[in-house]
Amino acid sequence: MLYSFYQTAADVMLPVRTWASATGQVLAGGASQIESWRAASALCEMLTRARLSHRRPSFGIDEVRVGNHLVPVREEEVLETPFGTLLRFAKEGAPPQPRVLLVAPLSGHFATLLRDTVRVLLPEHDVHITDWANARDVGLWHGRFGFDEYIEHLIRFLEAMGPGAHVVAVCQPCVQALAAVALMAEDDNPCQPLSLTLMAGPIDTRVNPTKVNELATGHPIGWFERNLIAHVPLRYPGALRRVYPGFLQLIAFMSMNMERHFKAHVDLFRAIAKGETEQAETIRAFYDEYFAVLDMTAEFYLETVARVFQDHLLAKGELLWRDRQVHPKAIRRTALFTVEGERDDICSIGQTVAAHDLCTRLRPYRKKHYMQAGVGHYGVFSGRRWAGQIYPLVRNTILANE
Repeated sequence: MLYSFYQTAADVMLPVRTWASATGQVLAGGASQIESWRAASALCEMLTRARLSHRRPSFGIDEVRVGNHLVPVREEEVLETPFGTLLRFAKEGAPPQPRVLLVAPLSGHFATLLRDTVRVLLPEHDVHITDWANARDVGLWHGRFGFDEYIEHLIRFLEAMGPGAHVVAVCQPCVQALAAVALMAEDDNPCQPLSLTLMAGPIDTRVNPTKVNELATGHPIGWFERNLIAHVPLRYPGALRRVYPGFLQLIAFMSMNMERHFKAHVDLFRAIAKGETEQAETIRAFYDEYFAVLDMTAEFYLETVARVFQDHLLAKGELLWRDRQVHPKAIRRTALFTVEGERDDICSIGQTVAAHDLCTRLRPYRKKHYMQAGVGHYGVFSGRRWAGQIYPLVRNTILANE
């Protein structure tokens, strides 16, 4: 019922948005110099934008500067499964560079949320990314995709990349990335990465709990299953699959900073009405990405809430992968670098650096931590401070372990 109600509301609004789009184009094209008409055109655009997208936006990275030359970039599918693709940003004519697996979160948004992360890494690295599929587009016959399958995908992706790769995990998958590397280390897998960078991830959410952590621990797991899990409507390829809808995750994120999001949309309206094109485009670009949502399989969402946020299994040394104990202490050869943001209200200070206490057999010189002053969650992996202050440390970690 939950998903059906959302879909019905979206269908009802479609004619309104279509009308608003057509009217806005007429107003913008016919009387762009008349202030009152620009305001009407801005209002039409705001109505048009009152929607969510369920398709992955384009990364939009067609070329990159390598040294003194611009080289073309093409997206190459290295390994594809129904639930995710190992996507490589291949650079034509670029010299051999350190290979990096960028592990994107599976938390309601597409991997393009890390577009800026990719853009900064790309000039000096051979970047691969985990491009997760929207669960509502994956047929039931493809089976389950839960916490264990996520870890399995990371291992398969690293094996497809071959020996000598590096891992950079962002946010929620830091737990799975650490588990995957631990399992590979224990098996003496030749493809275990040379370095592991964990950025703003919930390794131990018992440390400085945030609102996100309190929400996860405020209800038993049965409450989440009863109230937040829905079936995909029949019109989609993943019909009847049980999912945690992306629109619910978006609502949860926005409710944490509703005042800021409301102000941003007021600013967008004013910028369009006043003809301030550059400011309007900046806000548009952010929300085009932010309002592109994907559904997570019910099993992945519920298992993540239970294992990471409620039971803290990895932090307590009790995490199992397919009935096998995960031992971070098995990691001996993979250098560890953790990054946190001072103002992170999703994954607070202390939650990521906790990984150091778990990797007890790593020599001290192979473990580093950095706390970036003045940034929130997204500032850890996007924006000016990511590019100018955090990235150089990530690059140095990778180079030092090549």
